[in-house]
Amino acid sequence: MNTSTVLIAVLAALAIGLGVYVAFLLSGKKGTLEKARADAQAEAQKAAEILQSSRKEAANILKEAALQAKDHLLQVKIDFEKETRDRKNELSQLEKRLLQKEDQFDRKNEQVEARAAEYAKREREIAEQDRKLEAAQADLDARLAATRVELERVAGLSAEQAKAEIVELIADEAKMEAGKKIRVMDEEFKEEATQKARKMISLAVQRYAADYVAEHVVSAVPLPSEEMKGRIIGREGRNIRAFEAATGIDVIIDDTPEAVILSGFNPVRREIARISLTRLLQDGRIHPARIEETVEKVSKEMEETIREAGEQALFDLGIHGVHAELVKLIGRLKYRTSYGQNIYTHSLEVAFLCGMIASELGLNAKVAKRAGLLHDIGKAVDHEVEGPHALIGADLARK
Repeated sequence: MNTSTVLIAVLAALAIGLGVYVAFLLSGKKGTLEKARADAQAEAQKAAEILQSSRKEAANILKEAALQAKDHLLQVKIDFEKETRDRKNELSQLEKRLLQKEDQFDRKNEQVEARAAEYAKREREIAEQDRKLEAAQADLDARLAATRVELERVAGLSAEQAKAEIVELIADEAKMEAGKKIRVMDEEFKEEATQKARKMISLAVQRYAADYVAEHVVSAVPLPSEEMKGRIIGREGRNIRAFEAATGIDVIIDDTPEAVILSGFNPVRREIARISLTRLLQDGRIHPARIEETVEKVSKEMEETIREAGEQALFDLGIHGVHAELVKLIGRLKYRTSYGQNIYTHSLEVAFLCGMIASELGLNAKVAKRAGLLHDIGKAVDHEVEGPHALIGADLARK
């Protein structure tokens, strides 16, 4: 009920009172006056009740309007905050993609520079070959000229002088022929040795018929649904920041359907991050405290897994007496790759082949296996240690 309704009710009450009063004047009777007065009071009471009801209804309308306005303002605020968070997430993803594009550009630029340097090197080699050819041609021309002069000189010699010249020439030719024979024999000996070495290696390879499967570092973690991306990020990004801080691995959430990408140079940390995230998704409880607890537990399990992998390699090869730190490094090779091949598997293959070749040559097979297993141990060390992996591995073995 609005203000117009209240006004109409008041006017109606006044009109009724006025009518009663006029009736009283016309009748002039006391009983009629009292009745009119009672009627007027009743109507006034009714009008007052209507007015009170109208005021209450107006107050309720105002209160309801205020509540609706407050709810609308709160919803607008919530929508604005959500849109702001979404925009921040989009900007963060765009920034990460831009950084990835910059890294790809830098790598391609390095490749282009390397190719340019290789082309320049080839051009210098070709120029050097041209220079040598020109020098050889000049030397040949000089020798031909010297030969003509020599022939002209020999034509004027006596029989004894000519005989001596011929003997000397034959001796020089004999020396040259002997040198050629020696070179041919040397090449034959080298070829025979190469054939024997190839045969020996072929026999060793046939005896060791290991399966080879190319391994690649998997950095994508599948998700049960797209909604899990929001839970991984957490409120205001708390979960994803806690996960990256605990693992040292970057979590990339982009348009890839039902998957997140784990990015990091340390393969052991990346594997810890992969296992931890998988367990968190299976458990369903994703919050900073649970993340730290899970990562710590998986890290301890990873240390045990690495140690067991190292001990298994030594057991398979029959090698004993290896230092505990070297055992751990051997296990870490399981999470390293080189030229697309798993270094752990590669080292085992090399160790087996070294042992077989050593047996064929009558050498110590155990020492050969140990050397083959540890030949790439320097690659198990993080990139913070500078130097070629062969020298790093030698230093580790000495210690």
